[in-house]
Amino acid sequence: MNAILQESRRVKAVRIHSFGGPEALCYEDVLPPEPGTGEVLVRVHAAGVNPLDWKVREGQFEPLPLPRTLGTDFSGVVEDLGPGVTEFFVGQPVFGYSGFGGAFAELIVAPSAYLAPKPPSVDDIQAAATPLAALTAWQALFEYAGLRSGQKILIHGGAGGVGMFAVQLALRHGAFVIATGTGRSLSFLGRLGTQQLIDHKAVRFEDAVKGVDVVLDLIGGETQARSWNVLKTGGRLVSTVSTPSQDRSLVCGVRAMKMQTQMSADQLSLMGDLIASGEIQVMVDKVFPLYRAPEALEWSRGGHVHGKIVLTVHNPDDCHMEFPQAEVEKIRPESMLLV
Repeated sequence: MNAILQESRRVKAVRIHSFGGPEALCYEDVLPPEPGTGEVLVRVHAAGVNPLDWKVREGQFEPLPLPRTLGTDFSGVVEDLGPGVTEFFVGQPVFGYSGFGGAFAELIVAPSAYLAPKPPSVDDIQAAATPLAALTAWQALFEYAGLRSGQKILIHGGAGGVGMFAVQLALRHGAFVIATGTGRSLSFLGRLGTQQLIDHKAVRFEDAVKGVDVVLDLIGGETQARSWNVLKTGGRLVSTVSTPSQDRSLVCGVRAMKMQTQMSADQLSLMGDLIASGEIQVMVDKVFPLYRAPEALEWSRGGHVHGKIVLTVHNPDDCHMEFPQAEVEKIRPESMLLV
């Protein structure tokens, strides 16, 4: 591309030039990316916020090349196709995941295998909130834990992004779903259809439930350490945050593992179809404009998110807004037992 033309096409992005806190994020003009072989250039309409984003910002992973545009989940429209891409067309609405970052920007390049067509009835905010969280939930439940209909599952952190999908997918699969929470998260989990709620500030969860088939640990630490006591012999503990003790798993007669999410276009398409059909709901806690990404990441870092946080790629004059409570109330009410 002509250098002068490329300069004139600069786009907005949220990048880090060094690791640190909110002050490390820069909302700035960058050169537009160009799709290579097997890649798709997408004009981003919305980007999902995950705990991964503030962890990358803080430098919690192996040294990453800088500067770096944050964000992995996005929804938008195909802007251009790289050589060899035949499954998408320019102007097509898509949503997807980029393990290389880049979603907190007006344009992103991602492998075509990491994208799926966005169903017409699914809006960009819903779609952007879905990829990493939904695929993590699906793979944790069915590929790692092997959850079956009729089994009991205890989900720690069910009110968060991954937990929101995990609760609904487990219910859809015919499992009996138990979740821990406190305060407003208990009401949120009840609206998702959770069948047994445990207020972890009022009672120790291991005193309230025994003999579960699966524990999905989205918290780690002491919560994971206490979870051995609730599993039945032959049960499974799956964690998204830390590697469980294999020695303890042998003593307890259970299987325990830390999962690693893998991108799957087929699974992403399935998630889109389930959302479009109303079989699962996407709950969005807060929506911020792109330039307020530092606030969005701090809200995520605070650990009290109910559902997902999404960035919209709009004019900087856009106002911060909370997801309307009326949308939350659309979640189906189900009978539940509060412990």
